[in-house]
Amino acid sequence: MGTSVQVTPLCGVYNENPLSYLVSIDSFNILIDCGWNDHFDPSLLQPLSRVASTIDAVLLSHSDTLHLGALPYAMKQFGLSAPVYATEPVFRLGLLTMYDHYLSRKQVSEFDLFTLDDIDSAFQNMTRLTYSQNCHLSGKGEGIVIAPHVAGHLLGGTVWKITKDGEDVIYAVDFNHRKERHLNGTVLESFVRPAVLITDAYNALSNQPSRRQRDQEFLEAILNTLRGNGNVLLPVDTAGRVLELLLILEQYWEQHHLTFPIFFLTYVSSSTIDYVKSFLEWMSDSIAKSFEHTRDNAFLLKHVTLLINKSELENAPEGPKIVLASMASLEVGFSHDIFVEWAADVRNLVLFTERGQFGTRARMLQSDPPPKAVKVTLSKRVPLVGEELAAYEEEQEKIKKEEALKATLVKEEESKAVVGADVSKSDPMLIDGHAKVDAGGVRGEAYRDVLVDGFVPPSSVAPMFPFYDNTSEWDDFGEVINPDDYVIKDEDMDMGSMPVGGDLDGKLDENTASLMLDTTPSKVVSSELTVQVKCSLVYMDFEGRSDGRSIKSILSHVAPLKLVLVHGSAEATEHLKQHCLKHVCPHVYAPQIEETIDVTSDLCAYKVQLSEKLMSNVLFKKLGDYEIAWIDSEIEKTESGTLSSLPLSTTAPPHKSVLVGDLKMADFKQFLSGKGIQVEFSGGALRCGEYVTLRKVGDASQKGGAAAIQQIVIEGPLCEEYYKIREYLYSQFYSL
Repeated sequence: MGTSVQVTPLCGVYNENPLSYLVSIDSFNILIDCGWNDHFDPSLLQPLSRVASTIDAVLLSHSDTLHLGALPYAMKQFGLSAPVYATEPVFRLGLLTMYDHYLSRKQVSEFDLFTLDDIDSAFQNMTRLTYSQNCHLSGKGEGIVIAPHVAGHLLGGTVWKITKDGEDVIYAVDFNHRKERHLNGTVLESFVRPAVLITDAYNALSNQPSRRQRDQEFLEAILNTLRGNGNVLLPVDTAGRVLELLLILEQYWEQHHLTFPIFFLTYVSSSTIDYVKSFLEWMSDSIAKSFEHTRDNAFLLKHVTLLINKSELENAPEGPKIVLASMASLEVGFSHDIFVEWAADVRNLVLFTERGQFGTRARMLQSDPPPKAVKVTLSKRVPLVGEELAAYEEEQEKIKKEEALKATLVKEEESKAVVGADVSKSDPMLIDGHAKVDAGGVRGEAYRDVLVDGFVPPSSVAPMFPFYDNTSEWDDFGEVINPDDYVIKDEDMDMGSMPVGGDLDGKLDENTASLMLDTTPSKVVSSELTVQVKCSLVYMDFEGRSDGRSIKSILSHVAPLKLVLVHGSAEATEHLKQHCLKHVCPHVYAPQIEETIDVTSDLCAYKVQLSEKLMSNVLFKKLGDYEIAWIDSEIEKTESGTLSSLPLSTTAPPHKSVLVGDLKMADFKQFLSGKGIQVEFSGGALRCGEYVTLRKVGDASQKGGAAAIQQIVIEGPLCEEYYKIREYLYSQFYSL
């Protein structure tokens, strides 16, 4: 029977919440995306918590919080322990995005949902794949092949293709068909008629101006502000869409010899750009080409200064400037603090390049009309001094003492257990009833244990003085050591070999590192204030997602057998659903949270065992990744329930030849032109040379699921030209 496929949304349907979906293929559970939002609201993750322990693999599509933000929390709190798959940029930039979020929160609150260690361990054993690389799952996932393909939108962004038994499930959210400065467009259109396509309705109702017009308006708004002596704040993400904005500014400044300073300010900005410089092969063809020819790295930013703390910005010379600062939501981070300082000046501009997440300050300021004033909480972390510091140190001392006492009691218990047991068996130190003298174990304490024959240390519960009973284990090779005792502790390590970031190859700059390792006792001081919003507020769409019109045409082209819509406002979801039912395919689903829908293919695929004799007479032809052949045979069901083939009792009549393949008329037109034949489209048909016309009948995209078989009709008088064109046409197919 066909592969069973079920889809269950865990977050992000009928709204713009983070993305997280469970796809089960023959009871193998794949979690695709594990998103969270800038509020880090745990209640959003309840559906995930219920299934986390049953998940067998996690696939990540993009490097921002909406797609992977909940990973550290889910692994720590929900017991999510499945292997994780992503492209290299999604892994690296996702890690930096999470660091930036943690540090931004920690500076203004006692944030405790996850720590830097939790982030590290979540990203530690991620399997990194390159585009189009087939990864064959094993064990319970035997037979399933996953492969990442170009999605556009963000660096390393992925359209996931999951295949089992020749059926494809494609997950494509937040894709972009347009080529950009640093990214190629998606390859989604190269997939034709997958069994299931899961895609989003986020932009179904939006239409975008041309890129040229948008870039021009963007630069004009910025330059008008700078020339009017104002500052420009761009609230951005850590390592996503901000890369495209940096390139637009960098290239324009270079061409027009501008001198206004541009700052990129996040807690990890220099590490981000360091990595991005090494990801050129993941970027657009033009960037790769220019590097090949001139060795120019597009991200050697000459006009942008990278900053990782706000004091550097405050020390910058007076005068108009551009600051790109995280977070895009204006909830926390440097962008929040700069907004509070700059909002009251009419000369300044806050330029939003993405739709603010629902319920955030950015979204509120993007409303029409924007609020005249906003209430904000300004918080900062200050070191403890005086009495507070003394109280803190006393508390820490107390905790240390309690821990030491606990450790002593645990060791007491252990030694009791050893003494109480059969001594000669349990203690390898005793040979023939005589004790060896153990003069070892100087571990941080200057003491020696001397055990003399016949002397057993008293097992009193309250130790009389700080005596640590060093009951070390022994085996045939000597004392059993604990490797942890020999690991260099974090505070003794220099940054170069720091374990932060799993294997970040020491690419975190000194200041970020010192921030991460800062253990100075401190507290958060907050003050409430109302900010008058007098600066200009502008929103321009630089999100790098296909717009409504393009999405519809791409979906018609891909023509999936079944379509699942997720992530988008209720209105956008409903709109796209109605459109697709009419023009794309008859099976369109838009499930609710935790509603499982069965999208198992109606096509029945059976596995048949072929006899040796039959196999030896079969002629295979290669078709892409597959080999295909035509067989005439009778089958019977065996005792084990499988189907096996028998040779035919009577000779089968010869079958009509079958042509396998998918011909695109536009490609064929190009092919014929290359052969020197005059070709043009007229009235939906392809006119070849003087007399011959080709047209498609029963095109797959017209009738949804029904017409998987297209017919190509070739019309014209039987002349030399007719036969030549027919031969070229046949050469585009595989004949069986």
